[in-house]
Amino acid sequence: MHLLPIFLVGLMGSVHCIGMCGGIVGALSSAAPARAPAAALMPDGSGHLRRVIPLHLAGTVPAAAFMQDMVRVLSYNLGRLSSYALAGALAGGIAAGLLRGADVLGWLAPAQTLAYVMTNIVLVLLGLYLTQWWSGMTRLEQLGSGLWARIRPHASRLVPVDTPAKALLLGSLWGWLPCGMVYSALLTALMAGSAARGALTMLAFGAGTLPVLLAAGLSGARLRQLAARPALRRAAGVVVLAFGILGLLRAAEIGGMGIARGWIDVFCISPVHGG
Repeated sequence: MHLLPIFLVGLMGSVHCIGMCGGIVGALSSAAPARAPAAALMPDGSGHLRRVIPLHLAGTVPAAAFMQDMVRVLSYNLGRLSSYALAGALAGGIAAGLLRGADVLGWLAPAQTLAYVMTNIVLVLLGLYLTQWWSGMTRLEQLGSGLWARIRPHASRLVPVDTPAKALLLGSLWGWLPCGMVYSALLTALMAGSAARGALTMLAFGAGTLPVLLAAGLSGARLRQLAARPALRRAAGVVVLAFGILGLLRAAEIGGMGIARGWIDVFCISPVHGG
């Protein structure tokens, strides 16, 4: 499986991540000595963030404070990526078992093709969502609201986030936040063919989101304001939309229509192979 497309989906979709996760990552940072106490931003289960618990952040020497910020933000993201990897391993492992059953029944090739087409349709829908041309992806995010309602109280207990250990645990819980973009990546992990490849797929996706969320954690509101610009969000959405369309063209070639050829595979999520 080519990991470049899923990495780029994470990178382009980072503008959405800033809205969902950028608040808590920014709250981890205390680099500005004159900053007023921040507040933890926790999702309310409907995809919106609300202020719930004050974070009492003490000002320190700027250089030392920056290093503390860096460690906390890195710890948070390490926890977040670990939860993605676990989800990917579960998705990839479960799907691998189902594919083995489909192979026994002689349904393997149709099942693989169907999963591949569904994955790229979700990428198209995600691209439309990021461009704000269609908001139906929010319904998909609501599917995980029940699980998040159980996790959120545990996340609240970790603030103030004054140690790397707390940041790591908070990130590992935050990775289960209802998010249509994560769900689309999980559909890709379902195609990976094994638990290990499913985990690797989600790590590639998480690595794509990492640069922007690291920058958001260290630059505060400035980057979040930039990412909120409609033009940037639409540009990122168009890229994700293009990946989905290329994947559907690739699926048409799989079906014998002869639309796509070798070069396009580099930019598409490859169909899973049995074995």
